[in-house]
Amino acid sequence: ASWLAIASPVLDEGAWRDLVAGRSADGTVAGWSTTVIDATWPASAGPDGLAVVLDRIARRATAAARRGATLLALSDRAAGPARLPIPSVLAVGAAHVALTRAGLRSRTDIAIEAGDAFDVHAVAMLVASGASAVHPWQAIELARETAGSRGNEELTAADASRNLLGAIDHGLRKVLARMGISTLASYRGGQLFEVIGLDPALADQCFPSAPRIAGNVDALRLGREIVERWQRAYAPAIRPVLQDPGFARFRGDGELHAFAPSVVKAAQSLARGHVIGVGPGAQLHATIEAAAIDERLASYRSAVDRERPAMVRDLLAPRRTAHPVPLHSVEAASTIVQRFVSSAMSLGSLSPEAHQALSIGMRRLGGAANTGEGGEDPAWYKPGPNGELHEAAIKQVASARFGVTAQYLARAEQLEIKMAQGSKPGEGGQLPGAKATPLIAALRRGQPGMTMISPPPHHDIYSIEDLAQLIADLRAINPTARIGVKLVATRGVGTIAAGVAKAHADYVMISGHSGGTGASPLASIKQVGLPWELGLAEAHQVLVHQGLRDRVALRVDGGLQTGRDVVIAALLGAEEYGFGTSALIALGCDMARQCHLDTCPTGIATQREDLRAKFTGTPEAVVEFFTAIAEDVRRELAAAGFRTLEEALGRTDRLEALDDTTVSLDALLAAPAWILPSGRRGRSPRMVGRTASPPPSSALDARLTEAALGSLADGRPAVVAASSTNSERTVGARLSGELARHPGLAAAASGSGGADGGPIAELVLSGAAGQSLGAFLTHGVRIHFTGVANDFVGKGLSGGEIVVRPSRDGVVAAADQAIAGNACLYGATEGRLHLVGRAGIRFAVRNSGATAVVEGLGPHGCEYMTGGTVVVLGSIGRNFGAGMTGGRAFLYDPEDAAT
Repeated sequence: ASWLAIASPVLDEGAWRDLVAGRSADGTVAGWSTTVIDATWPASAGPDGLAVVLDRIARRATAAARRGATLLALSDRAAGPARLPIPSVLAVGAAHVALTRAGLRSRTDIAIEAGDAFDVHAVAMLVASGASAVHPWQAIELARETAGSRGNEELTAADASRNLLGAIDHGLRKVLARMGISTLASYRGGQLFEVIGLDPALADQCFPSAPRIAGNVDALRLGREIVERWQRAYAPAIRPVLQDPGFARFRGDGELHAFAPSVVKAAQSLARGHVIGVGPGAQLHATIEAAAIDERLASYRSAVDRERPAMVRDLLAPRRTAHPVPLHSVEAASTIVQRFVSSAMSLGSLSPEAHQALSIGMRRLGGAANTGEGGEDPAWYKPGPNGELHEAAIKQVASARFGVTAQYLARAEQLEIKMAQGSKPGEGGQLPGAKATPLIAALRRGQPGMTMISPPPHHDIYSIEDLAQLIADLRAINPTARIGVKLVATRGVGTIAAGVAKAHADYVMISGHSGGTGASPLASIKQVGLPWELGLAEAHQVLVHQGLRDRVALRVDGGLQTGRDVVIAALLGAEEYGFGTSALIALGCDMARQCHLDTCPTGIATQREDLRAKFTGTPEAVVEFFTAIAEDVRRELAAAGFRTLEEALGRTDRLEALDDTTVSLDALLAAPAWILPSGRRGRSPRMVGRTASPPPSSALDARLTEAALGSLADGRPAVVAASSTNSERTVGARLSGELARHPGLAAAASGSGGADGGPIAELVLSGAAGQSLGAFLTHGVRIHFTGVANDFVGKGLSGGEIVVRPSRDGVVAAADQAIAGNACLYGATEGRLHLVGRAGIRFAVRNSGATAVVEGLGPHGCEYMTGGTVVVLGSIGRNFGAGMTGGRAFLYDPEDAAT
């Protein structure tokens, strides 16, 4: 046979030698032929040599395949004082593309011995570019050097190598999982990554299938950078100490960090209302004094300004006008801050004290804080002694539905569906077990000390229609809340944003790659996502072109720091602006970069009581910082000739590219659709308030709610009967929302006639139920349905009770009849569901407290379940209980059919 099986694509030295030699455990593979291709070039050739050697690799790969080579083994082992290494991903890409274009790729495989593959991302890129096997030889050598060192006295070199390769192998599986891919063969050579800034010719040569943001980084420029690194390594007479590049932590001579210590110090000084250098005795004040703000902003902006471009916005600048607007004519800071939100950071990733300070501070500003996906402590719903609200205005609905109860949803001013996170696209949220204290576990309906994971997809959203249904569900339980959808900045996000607009959302959040949460491991937030500038520009332009821009607001977040950032975001099309890391720094974060370890020294990203006691942040600091940023916005607007942010929205004609255009900015700077060919300004779409026109809610639900509330207002339990068709959706949610907002109604009815423990409102229905029957049904409400139900029965069940039984004239036995659809009881937190018949797939996914009885299930039942009880009196499909970490499931299987 001319093939060889390997256990993992990540190989150690022995496995690499065997692969190149064609040896397997049972001997040499017959007919095996390997061609080794050197992936280096002579240092004497200089930076021009990179383009030459890439062409050479392509030619040699094609020639070897035509001669019958079974394996091409690329290697940069020859790199040293006389030879320069080719970036391994370019070498693999060039060989893979050349073979593919010659029609020879299926005959010949590719493996690489790569000295620059140090982490999971590098290996994943090599596989995605076409490699079937990778030998990270230099990473292995470095790992072996740790054996026996301080703190690793018991570690052997063999163990160090094995641990490294095991970690990379595990991480590679995680990458495939976040891409929705289950086999390496489906990922290899697929080029499922985004290319940013490469010259089109180089991208065509190595990565023609990958979506790209074109730029000017060609082989010559890359060659110069490689030569510079080679000179630092070999030119000095005495070899220097190996430099820490600062990829994961700040180093003065390493990689540039947007939140370097000098920036952190300046931001905290801005939040405290004084200039750097003013002593600790400086008096704090809540109102920014005009006489001092320019000095403080100058100090802060000086710290933030970067010597070289690091963000796409560093390549852009608002055009200054010859006739700037007087500052007193620009809209007030108190108006601008109402467009500010704090990014979603969960209670769990942040300490309760930090979460509260942020929520209170944003409320005082007139902006909005975001709960993140961890729910919220109901104790915070009680106003403070002065009547001040302590809860976050934006309540997030993420895939895990942690803490998403009827009360939580009904109190929101905004509801945000988190489809994905810019700094972790394709991966769900993750809270380390160390942060799952009894309080956090109780709010999330999980177990203390257990890692809390959000599944990457929402299991009730597999199409834009499903998203529209969830938006309708949330609007039913809270008709006054603005409803938004959080998307990732990526190629194609404009099309998705258009779908979100058509699904009747009120705003779209474009989340950039910068940032992360106070819980994410480093491997989850590095080398992922796109800059928000690229995603925002595309979303805005597509919405304009499709006539949808005036139906939704655009919100953006991802590393915003200054008024200049805000104005550039406005010029690219955003009305609202999210701040995450900046907000935490204002509260005292020192960027220790150990959030995921639960050891935050400032008490912000930790649940340890001893560290939380060190928290010194205040709502006043939040107010001070964001008011200063708003003042910075005012000065940027004045210089650009705008009186309001509204005037600046979408005015890409007022942006100019700076000299260093690493990334092609043509797409960003395209004239807005309302700038007419003559150059005159046409009518521009504007988001004014809430302009989305949602479809009418269920007429049946409205009648049932009105009738039930009438009885409850009289102090009597309500029993309402009606027939239903499958066009009546989300029945029961509106009533649940009203009861959650007016708990006195339930108390009065319970005291009158419901004291026996029965429901205070019972809906007796028959016929065919539409989607989301009983969604978020709350305590005291029972739905008794006779007939057949659709998808999402009991979605987010929140203390209510639902019974669905077949009609008496049914011709199929109840145990064999599918009486409910898919994703029933998804995200339920409490209550009871009894289905007298079978349910579809994804039953009780993320159930964290409800009790259910059903007579059979399709695949994926009880996935990610953390609490509650499910009794299945019938057969189950495959993948039952995957990721289940709590709760109980009882299966009645007299024929032993389950596997």
